[in-house]
Amino acid sequence: MADWARRVEQGWYAGSPWLAPLRPLGWLVGRVARRRLRRFLAAAEAPPVPVLVVGNVTVGGTGKTPLVIALARRARERGLTVVVISRGYGGEGGDYPLTVRADDDPARVGDEPLLIARRADVPVVLDPRRDRALDEAARRHGADLVISDDGLQHYALPRSAEVAVIDARRGLGNGRCLPAGPLREPADRLDRVDFVVANGGPWPGAVVMHLVPGDPSRLSDGAALDAATFRDRYPAVHAVAGIGHPERFFRTLDLLGLTVTPHAFPDHHAFRPSDLTFGDDRPVIMTEKDAVKCQGFDDPRLWTLPVRADLPPAILDAMLDRTLGQGPREERQ
Repeated sequence: MADWARRVEQGWYAGSPWLAPLRPLGWLVGRVARRRLRRFLAAAEAPPVPVLVVGNVTVGGTGKTPLVIALARRARERGLTVVVISRGYGGEGGDYPLTVRADDDPARVGDEPLLIARRADVPVVLDPRRDRALDEAARRHGADLVISDDGLQHYALPRSAEVAVIDARRGLGNGRCLPAGPLREPADRLDRVDFVVANGGPWPGAVVMHLVPGDPSRLSDGAALDAATFRDRYPAVHAVAGIGHPERFFRTLDLLGLTVTPHAFPDHHAFRPSDLTFGDDRPVIMTEKDAVKCQGFDDPRLWTLPVRADLPPAILDAMLDRTLGQGPREERQ
């Protein structure tokens, strides 16, 4: 099933003609999405506290999580009490709403929420109903600002501002809605958001964001090496990625000068030690999102490569100000 899904995804971005029979379904999905958006805009309510939604219009990874972490950190620097809300994809959850702790089990709360809680040092509230998560953030945690990780299409959630993240390299694929293409909503949905962020390069009307790698660190003891020392010591590595767009991670390692044997897994894959056994003693380097699920493995071969979202602080401030009602609201071109 995973191989079939990957073939379909590749077809979306390659313009494969064999997807043509799915176009009527894609047209229907787009029509329903436009209708839902019109209803939302006609009856939109003000949230109890300012809410910034960081989402995307395509399926798969675009780099939302590093941006959410950067925004949460910047908000904390400004003295705001910020809470992130999420549906908690990949976790078993339990009684909702659920607040993530830094020492939580990723199988319970999900990999991305746990990563955000650890990296941003803010409460992360999980609930498949983001409106309930918002109420919990405001009532229990006293939030001045709520950032929703994903949820652009979750119209039960009121919001003050929206940011859509796109992968500049892959773009919008064939420009069609699911299942004929990668879009959750028609491309003109981007005209309605407050900011478009292009991860990895320029895009018309978008702010450019780059994901900057940090120093590789070993999972077993937290020991870190700068990239040059790691490359000299371990020139050839196995690279593991259970994310929406694993090729981006593999390309980053290539740019660091490493000889990479790539191993792509499904998004949110629940790793077992046997998944990381490749018949040799070369290091295994993985994303931070995967590492939160592998830190309990007693294996000194395992390393992680952290990344951070690189945007000018003024851009992060503009996003926060727009959400807080302090920034100009102008039509994007």
